[in-house]
This record gives sequence, structure tokens and C-alpha cells, in this order.
Amino acid sequence: MAPLHVWLSAAFAFCGTFAGAASVQPQNVPKSVAASYYSSFWNDGKATVKYSNGANGQYTVNWSGDKGNFVGGKGWNPGGNKAVNYSGTFEPDGNAYLAVYGWTTNPLVEYYIIESFGTHNPSDTPEATSKGNMTSDGGEYEIWTKMRKNKPSIQGTATFPQFWSIRTAKRVGGTVTTGNHFKAWTDAGLKLGTHNYMIVAVEGQDSSGTAVINVGVAPTGSVAETPTAAPTTTSTELSGAGATLTSTYLGYPTRNTT
Repeated sequence: MAPLHVWLSAAFAFCGTFAGAASVQPQNVPKSVAASYYSSFWNDGKATVKYSNGANGQYTVNWSGDKGNFVGGKGWNPGGNKAVNYSGTFEPDGNAYLAVYGWTTNPLVEYYIIESFGTHNPSDTPEATSKGNMTSDGGEYEIWTKMRKNKPSIQGTATFPQFWSIRTAKRVGGTVTTGNHFKAWTDAGLKLGTHNYMIVAVEGQDSSGTAVINVGVAPTGSVAETPTAAPTTTSTELSGAGATLTSTYLGYPTRNTT
């Protein structure tokens, strides 16, 4: 994906139905009113979607029509090692992702830390290669990678890898310690470059749904977790500070966390 990105003030609402993906440069917002969050939105021109920025780290997305691809959200530019708190609702009908999403350059890498998804697990593709599992922030994540050939990117059409951490018990709300994932990817031989932007994103692919996300706001109560399917994967066992990369995943029960 090659998101359009803009800096927005806390009082500025960016909304509408998007068609097309023209190049948009960051807007100049006075520092006195500039929000602390970076906002990005991209649409392939086929998705019917309304993306609206609220105050601070809040945004809403409503999409329909079951066709097209979009990704949008709020975060930071540049991204990097952060304890990312978020909360909200995510209600897809079809294929969609809720993730910490970002890019690096030199090398060019697109990455996802998947917290929840709709009907399609992104690892369920023959091009994906398993790189083991890791634990972070009270949950298990599968690590996967695959190549994207001649696809849109922040540097135009390019060939680049995707790195994925996919939480084995889906949730909407909590903390994502990104440095744990970056370390586990490195331990697994997946090299990141210089961080570009990083957002808590909603992505829809040929689906419909609604989401309200608050970046920087942790849940105030318990968060339900729903286990995904339980394939068994194997890899070399690795470990790193704050994260552990393991060799198998056998499934985990539904549970609530605070």
C-alpha cells in the first residue's frame, strides 16, 4: 500500500469518500496548533470509504461495497520503538486488518503488527514464509514474511518484503511494544531499515465495516480476546530482550486482559 499522508491539527477533521490516489504532500500546520499525531490515508480508487480524523489520536472509518483496498490511521513520523496504546471498536464484514502499520527505507520494508482481522488471516497465502512465534504484551504473535513484486510503495512501484506479526488471539485495545517485534524480526533474519511513518491502521480489502480507534488511549476495562485458527509452525528458537521467539504455536484460549 502507498498511503497518502498529511499532518493535521487537533481541530482539523479530514473526511469524505475517497476515489483515486493522487500524490499529496504534508500540509504546513503551525506548531502552536499541530497535533502530536501523524495521519495517513490511502485508497486504491475502488473502495467506498469515509475516513474522519477526530481530536488528538481519534479517528473513524466507515466503508462499504465489498470492493477496493484502503488503509488509514494515526501515529508517528518517523516511527520506531514505542509502547503504543490504543482502544476503540473494529467491526469488519469480510477481509480487514487492525494493525500497527509502517514502512522503513534502505531497505524498503512494509510491516504489520496485526492485532485483529476479519475473515482472512494474512498468513494464509502460499507466498508467506513462517519465521516462528514471539511473545509480547501478554500475547503470542506468529511471524511471517512475503515478497511484494512491482507493487505500490512509499517510493513508487517497487519490489519489497512485508514483515508480519499476527496476534494469535485477536483483540481491539491494549499496548503494542513495537521494539519487541522489531527485535524478534531481526533475530529471525528480517532486516528493517530507517523508519518512515508508523500508524495504528485500519485496512479494508473487498469488504465493509466500521471502526473507531483512539491512538494513545489505553482501554479502561478488560479487553476480550478471540483465538485465531491454530496451525503448527516450526523454526529455530530465538530470544531477545523483552521478547521471546518460539518454535511452535498450538492455539490459545479466549481470555480477557486489562
